[in-house]
Amino acid sequence: MEIRRILKGIMRIGGIRICTASLVPMIVATVLAYSKYGVFSFKWWILSIVSIMLIETGKHCFNDVVDYVSGVDLSIEPDKVTPYSGGKKVLTENLLSVKEAKVIGTITIAIAAAIGIYIAVVREPLVWPIGIIGVFFAISYSVPPFKFCYRGLGEIVIGITYGPLIFLGMYVVMAGTIDLIAVLASIPIGILVTNIIWINQYPDYEADKMHGKKNWVVRLGKQRGLVVYKILYVLIFLSFIVISVTTRNYYWLISLVTIPMAIKSYQIAVKYYNDIQRLIKANELTLKMYVVMGITMMGTFILTY
Repeated sequence: MEIRRILKGIMRIGGIRICTASLVPMIVATVLAYSKYGVFSFKWWILSIVSIMLIETGKHCFNDVVDYVSGVDLSIEPDKVTPYSGGKKVLTENLLSVKEAKVIGTITIAIAAAIGIYIAVVREPLVWPIGIIGVFFAISYSVPPFKFCYRGLGEIVIGITYGPLIFLGMYVVMAGTIDLIAVLASIPIGILVTNIIWINQYPDYEADKMHGKKNWVVRLGKQRGLVVYKILYVLIFLSFIVISVTTRNYYWLISLVTIPMAIKSYQIAVKYYNDIQRLIKANELTLKMYVVMGITMMGTFILTY
């Protein structure tokens, strides 16, 4: 049945699991706003969540279309297909057609933009610049003429989007202001999301290289790319130490409990960067670390305020 197929495709491309990357900064930002100012509005919180999830859905639709049409997703070898790479597979598995994916992407981003405008007009004007940049990044990440993920800018866009943009967007909706602590808190989140996308690019390396998707793993090569994977981990933990020292708040160091997860995922990546089915464990650990780090940051805010 056509409707059932399309609904399955939508759930695949915009389900809760897919939106973990955006849910973590939004929930952490909410806890910070509530801990620091005692403010929370379920109406504005749920509207913000829905808006971001719709943008996520639209972004994934457009990204799958571009990767499918360019030949990237069709060139991924069966033994290199993983849950963390190769797009959302709605086109390669015939859950959606290219036209359907384009229509769904356009509709979801349009609805998200409408919600964002409503929030900016009625609740908080600071949402305007954050929302405009966010929608621009969502569309331009893979869609011409910018195609950031094809031109070595995708990792930067991901880091900015899931760090400062989403975190500060939710924070300002809840608290009505942007302060130094919120900006600092968004930094390690943005870096870790960059590392998630970084290691997730390994399974698609050959297909990306073949079809001109010049992300930084393709540009550097797999072995040199692992150096960046390690450096990004180091930067995350250094950021917590620097924030802790400069704010004289040592609760920030709680997040250092994730160091063993980082070490383990890096060791797996070094050993199995050419064995994609075994590399999956590194993908999983990086994502789990992201969730655990979000929880430890929430603990920091609750203990501090």
